[in-house]
Amino acid sequence: MLNLTNISVSFGGRDLYKNISFQINNKDKIGIVGKNGAGKSTLLKLITGDQQPTSGSIQKQNTLTVGYLPQELKVNSSNSILEELLTANHEVFDLNNRLDQINSDLTIRTDYESDSYMKLIDELTELNERLNHLDADNQQKDAELLLKGLGFHQNELNQACNEFSGGWKMRVELAKLLIQKPEVVLLDEPTNHLDIESIQWLERYLVQYPGIILLISHDKTFLDNITNRTIELANGKAYDYKCNYSNYIILREEEIITQIAAKKNQEKMVKHTQELINKFRAKKNKAAFAQTLIKKLDKVEEIEIDQLENDRIKFQFPDPTHAGKEILKVKSLSKNYDQKIIFNDVDLSISNGDKIALIGKNGMGKSTFIKSIVKDIQYDGEIELGHQVMIGYFAQDESQKLDQELSVFETIDEVAVGEVRRKIRQILGSFLFSGDDVEKKVKVLSGGEKTRLSLCKLLLQPNNFLILDEPTNHLDMASKEILKEALLDYKGTLLLVSHDRDFLDGLTEKVYFIKDQNVKTYHEKVSQFIESYYGSILEISARSEEKKTKKSYNKKQLNKQRSLENRISKLEDKLTSLEYELYKSVDAKKVKKLQLEIKETKAEIDFSFEQLVALSES
Repeated sequence: MLNLTNISVSFGGRDLYKNISFQINNKDKIGIVGKNGAGKSTLLKLITGDQQPTSGSIQKQNTLTVGYLPQELKVNSSNSILEELLTANHEVFDLNNRLDQINSDLTIRTDYESDSYMKLIDELTELNERLNHLDADNQQKDAELLLKGLGFHQNELNQACNEFSGGWKMRVELAKLLIQKPEVVLLDEPTNHLDIESIQWLERYLVQYPGIILLISHDKTFLDNITNRTIELANGKAYDYKCNYSNYIILREEEIITQIAAKKNQEKMVKHTQELINKFRAKKNKAAFAQTLIKKLDKVEEIEIDQLENDRIKFQFPDPTHAGKEILKVKSLSKNYDQKIIFNDVDLSISNGDKIALIGKNGMGKSTFIKSIVKDIQYDGEIELGHQVMIGYFAQDESQKLDQELSVFETIDEVAVGEVRRKIRQILGSFLFSGDDVEKKVKVLSGGEKTRLSLCKLLLQPNNFLILDEPTNHLDMASKEILKEALLDYKGTLLLVSHDRDFLDGLTEKVYFIKDQNVKTYHEKVSQFIESYYGSILEISARSEEKKTKKSYNKKQLNKQRSLENRISKLEDKLTSLEYELYKSVDAKKVKKLQLEIKETKAEIDFSFEQLVALSES
């Protein structure tokens, strides 16, 4: 299907990757992984043709359809989100337009026996058959299912796209890609703007997807549940394994252990051979033997040990200042935006040392709840902090709050006090900012680098209550793992919002679930909550979709049956007309031509009847 041969990409004299080759086959579901800056997004752009390699070639079938969802996309449409989806499938849209034109023509024409009229009838039949094949009658239902699966409500489907936030617009773009059913789907961090429920729905959809998928994600669970192959871009190379990410890591580490052992054996052999050469090269009767050993050493190819690029943030949160037993008390919290009620009379309390995951669908109030606690917004009710509570708050848009004109060093120097100022470069080094990196302006940093810098700022204060709203966005898997380890060792109180199930698993002991304008408390780990709550929702959804699929199939079969019946009726009319012409004709050539047409028309009728019978039996 797709062949990448000796692909090299260079920027400013640096090789992003060099001479990488691999083949992509039918039904491959590939996870593209690697640290930030390894060239994952570039690889997808090479496949789409949006970017050209420095050298090498990419071969793909001319008819191959490719759909691409980048990380960032500017969307500004006044169409409703449902209209956006219905017009996204260009083939269906064009076919329906042509169908309308033909039907309009047929209503005003009276030359029923002309060749041009019959050609229109044939084209009409072909268009209907193609639309049936594309399941065009169910386009609206498919569009609604996609949008609802991605978190939209029925009453939102007719709202204009430009009324939604950037995250929801990206969901529309994802749905537009999926409804076109391309043979190759390229997804760059598709879960960034999804809640846990929508992520699990998308997982199920992609697992069943019949085409090829190339997926970039820092969500380990998402990758493991979808992919059957992993390609890691690291050290300018591509490491390709026929398994999901977790199994790949195991195999990759085993391979490196084997390489290390082979390298040691080679070094022993080389050392021993060199000793023999030194011993015998001065002796006349052994000089030839020494030369043989020298030639043997010259032919030895040095074993290289691949290095897993696993640079990580290495840090720990400072010991928090002492606080009382009760960290936070919420009484009768209520909040609404215009006519939409977010919270209504919420009561809860947070105790010292609690580790809480805040979960709920996007738009249900997770960020609103947090912003109420940190006094970023107005609300009704009471929110009281406990004795000596110091809040460390990481907002969802924290990296956007950084001064774009400051350097990395200046950003930290601005907030560092006391002895910490002497250790700024050391602290930045632990966040992977070393050498000239510390002099870079914030505005040229990647999303992951900005997130790391924002976390670094948070580290400088001994806060005893951490509130983190999606801290893992844009972090690679290694960085997320180290952040998780630091939070596991953190001795203060933690309130955490994240849609990354692997990151949450084992990190918190309590769940705050936002639903029905309230916050419900579950005293269990996130993995247990997801299995018990979201698992049952997905099971119900799966049964519902199965019923809809059966209903859709039956309707499709009925449409095919009607199309065949119409075709047979038209062919019989054509046959009658041809037989009448034959009866009147006296020209020998015309008689021969009519006899041939009659024979072909009868064959078409017989074939259509066979299809109709087969359809009825099925």
